[in-house]
Amino acid sequence: MADKSLNLPVTGMTCANCVATVERSVRKLDGVQEANVNFASEKLTLTYDDSLLKPGDIIARVRKAGYDVPEQTVDLAITGMTCTNCAANVQRALRKVDGVLNADVNFASEHALVKAAPGISREALVAAVEKAGYGVVQAEDEDELEDAEQAARRAEIRHNITRLTVGLVFTLPLLIMSMARDFSLLGEWAHASWVNYMFWALATPVQFYTGREYYTGGYKSLRNGSANMDVLVAMGSSVAYFYSIVVTLGFISGHVYFETAAAIITLITLGTLIESYAKGRTSRAIKELMGLRAKTARVIRDGEEIDIPVEQVSVGDHVIVRPGEKIPVDGTVVDGTSAVDESMITGESLPVEKSAGTPVIGATINKQGTLVFEATRVGRETALAQIVRLVEQAQGSKAPIQRLADQISAIFVPAVVSIAVLTFAVWMIGTGDFTASLVRMIAVLVIACPCAMGLATPTAIIVGMGKGAENGILFKNSESLERAHKLTAVVLDKTGTLTRGEPSVTDIVVSHAAVLDESALLALAATAERRSEHPLGEAIVRAADERHLALAVPQQFQSVTGQGVRAEVDGHAVLMGNVALMAAENVHLNGLEAEANRLQAEAKTAMWLAVDGQASAVIAVADTIKDGSAEAVQRLHEMGLTVVMMTGDNQATADAIAQEVGIDRVFAEVKPGDKAAYVKQLQDEGFMVGMVGDGINDAPALAQADVGIAIGTGTDVAIEASDVTLISGDVRGVARAIRLSKRTVRGIKENLFWAFAYNVILIPVAAGVLAPVDAAPELFRQLNPILAAAAMAFSDIFVVGNSLRLRNFKLN
Repeated sequence: MADKSLNLPVTGMTCANCVATVERSVRKLDGVQEANVNFASEKLTLTYDDSLLKPGDIIARVRKAGYDVPEQTVDLAITGMTCTNCAANVQRALRKVDGVLNADVNFASEHALVKAAPGISREALVAAVEKAGYGVVQAEDEDELEDAEQAARRAEIRHNITRLTVGLVFTLPLLIMSMARDFSLLGEWAHASWVNYMFWALATPVQFYTGREYYTGGYKSLRNGSANMDVLVAMGSSVAYFYSIVVTLGFISGHVYFETAAAIITLITLGTLIESYAKGRTSRAIKELMGLRAKTARVIRDGEEIDIPVEQVSVGDHVIVRPGEKIPVDGTVVDGTSAVDESMITGESLPVEKSAGTPVIGATINKQGTLVFEATRVGRETALAQIVRLVEQAQGSKAPIQRLADQISAIFVPAVVSIAVLTFAVWMIGTGDFTASLVRMIAVLVIACPCAMGLATPTAIIVGMGKGAENGILFKNSESLERAHKLTAVVLDKTGTLTRGEPSVTDIVVSHAAVLDESALLALAATAERRSEHPLGEAIVRAADERHLALAVPQQFQSVTGQGVRAEVDGHAVLMGNVALMAAENVHLNGLEAEANRLQAEAKTAMWLAVDGQASAVIAVADTIKDGSAEAVQRLHEMGLTVVMMTGDNQATADAIAQEVGIDRVFAEVKPGDKAAYVKQLQDEGFMVGMVGDGINDAPALAQADVGIAIGTGTDVAIEASDVTLISGDVRGVARAIRLSKRTVRGIKENLFWAFAYNVILIPVAAGVLAPVDAAPELFRQLNPILAAAAMAFSDIFVVGNSLRLRNFKLN
């Protein structure tokens, strides 16, 4: 039990009653001894018993009372960790810091993600990590931090190379001479006592230079009340080394095992080095994304074009981008037209047309014409910077499946030490052979490896998240990546998801009595609608623009509320509107009623065009289906999922769309506030539901779903309301996201299987369970500790290598 003090900022209080509410709510918690709120500074100050209460509980209580506590997230690059138990040590140390709400340490990425109350200094967190015996990469700003981290990682690899070189230089001659002596290849002189002294001299630099990290790592771990892989390696090699010294000095007779001690350390150092290289490749996707940033920008200042570092671009600057150049920051085009390759952000391969008024995203590539755009977001606010930051945070989060590995890793080393001691005791009692018993104990110590268990999940998550980011799929956290593979039903919001979300002209039926052709009639209708702000009128103007029709200026214009417009164009009296307008103006319909009824039956809006008192055409307008919607539904069906469409439109319109794209079930005429209830209905039917929407009016349904998938549009990254965001806005990304989840989870399960199977199978073999089995190969009846060390190193490399295979996975 220990009393702790905590200061938390509280937002949302508006009066003294709010203060009393917060104080009363917090004081109800067991363990709170004193709680006071300062309304002026909006601070909650409290003293509590940290054995009964955690900061997260207090914050949850404040939020339950209807107020909020802002949090800050601090990312620390950790150095000095050698296994998953080291990560657990760092995590414990960080969580003990006053004001820290949560800390997750990812051994694979060597980063700690700390959530803390505002005001908690980075220095306090760094001090906690250093006190636990590990290091934190430090720098002045974020860019320098990235450089410093890379430099620290490179220095660590160089140090390991030096350690390995020293190990190899001394171990190889030691191993060769020792084996040659065992096979009687060196003559009688090799059995002289001085040869053991020479072996001792060769093994000592390996033991205390190359192996020094294992002693210091083991000491730090034991000091923190836990045991890590370093403890096993230090124990295993030390037993062999010091036993051999006792033999060499003549206190007891027997065989020396200097070569075993040296080979164990050298092989495991080799494994650590290879593992470092492999782990570095797991986060390559994010490094590649960061590398996409432009270094310079060409801006207009004081009427002149000048090149400046991209960091100096300000919001409001006019930026010029020529063909082939990278767009340096986010903005809106003010002049020029071009096609821009946005594949590095959205994952979509086709270039996107840009003209005045359209947004551009930093780091994308201008393909054709020169663009001038106004900078709207720079530095850390650009879409690319946000994506990188969100993916890094998601990679650092902990997947639920990781908990089992963490729980086993926490008790793994003490259990292995116990098994090793038991092995020695059983064989010593059973055979009386001290040397053989000792060798088996060493083999058990060095073959056990908790690292593979610790790496199994985070390496696959890091690669999976990076793969998603490369293809415009952003997972909010590890849990959403893990959960998406379980979906059995996908609900697609119609407007904006399956359809474009804006009406378009779909049909033009011209009367046999009309004197003008289709294009001329459309030009008349569009001219009449130019001054209209109605969405249907805008659709007609847009259709004329797409056909590059020349539009005139109407001589007269009048909007008829609820019916349409009346205009005079080039001397023609033009009426554009519904059938009620035609009836009110006594327009002869020229037999177009049947066509209008047919279009209405197809859930389209039929608009009548009358010229000089005669109905000349019926123009149908409807919300059109997006390219790829039908293909997206087909892909989901191929994965065995039930596909549901949800819309506020009437049943007839919903059925027409559903039939066209192949939807299984339809929820029509759904009010925005009821969408979550329909998702709940599916969940009650036993479905694991993924909800796909645009992330604004669909937010409650996205939150209710087991996995909420937001359709973003480049810079409009609606991440907060969803578990997954598809940046491109292409609904086909839903199937891609689920496929990626399935493949990632499969990789995690494979990794965990091999990590557990490796230890479950080989620890008993090292303990000698196959010794009485005559049919077993001699290699397995008496497992050499050197082979055990090689197997330990291989298990880590195998797990990381298996995760890296995800990089080659094809999402389509």
